[in-house]
Amino acid sequence: MIIAGDIGGTKTIIGLFDDAAGRLHGVREETFPSQSHGTLEEILDRFLDSASRPPLRAACFGVAGPVVEGKSKITNLSWELDERKLAEALQVPRAKLLNDLEAAAYGMLHIDPTNLCLLQPGVKRKGNIAVIAAGTGLGEAILYWDGKGYHPIASEGGHADFAPQTVLEAELLAYLQKEFGHVSYERVLSGPGLFNIYRFLRDGGFALEPEWLHRQIARGDPGAMVAQLGLAGEHPLCTRALDLFCSIYGAEAGNLALKALAVGGVYVGGGIAPKILPKLQDGTFIHAFTDKGRFAELMLTIEVNVALNPRAPLIGAANYALRLHRSTAR
Repeated sequence: MIIAGDIGGTKTIIGLFDDAAGRLHGVREETFPSQSHGTLEEILDRFLDSASRPPLRAACFGVAGPVVEGKSKITNLSWELDERKLAEALQVPRAKLLNDLEAAAYGMLHIDPTNLCLLQPGVKRKGNIAVIAAGTGLGEAILYWDGKGYHPIASEGGHADFAPQTVLEAELLAYLQKEFGHVSYERVLSGPGLFNIYRFLRDGGFALEPEWLHRQIARGDPGAMVAQLGLAGEHPLCTRALDLFCSIYGAEAGNLALKALAVGGVYVGGGIAPKILPKLQDGTFIHAFTDKGRFAELMLTIEVNVALNPRAPLIGAANYALRLHRSTAR
């Protein structure tokens, strides 16, 4: 049996997988509120004790935070994870920690093709792959192609400097600098980032915010509400905010593709993309993705897909654990 997990500040998903005929099959999966538990080991004990404890062959966990020398401090959580201690607790030869986007990137290789939505056909070829995912934050990762197989590479590219491409985006940068000082892409390309764009347009006088809109946004998740209303065309503030969001999203996806030379394709993951899929399909994203001057022709050859399966990090962690087991067994 293989155990894998997707570890975040809000929730932790643990799955048990069986290796049959070289493919992983899900046996059991459970979601836990992360803040209600003091350690990951506590969750693992509860998960494994809820049924007869099977012998485990490998473990891998995608974690919301950087992994350095086999250790990680989870962002927005007090947990400190250590591969060696996890291996001892689970009684496996080795446990592996991956950054959550690193795990999601590896998962892209294993999700069902029916869970992908093609934005740009491009050219089918082997090569490096880039993965970008906007959700609560902005994650970026690379799948390095060595000529025989893919290897996930983590990054914290979402925290790199936001680079405006138009006068309006430059004004957005100046607006956010007054509040945050340093402005990363995550300040724009995330749920809170979409609301930041909305506030910029509202405060800059693009359109008046009616009382009904103010009340609706105040009721729940502001970014999600702006996306919902923008997609439905309910108000020009929301519609324009979503337009600007998708354009910047496409531009940064293109930046990542250039840095990784991702001729093998680009995957757009995260929680936001499936919810605004019609907007991503209207050409705004791809226009900004390919608008790279002398490299525009190359960008037009890169296949771009939206991943619709939110379980990509768990699937990636499980398959990476299987890879660990096979390498250890040799």
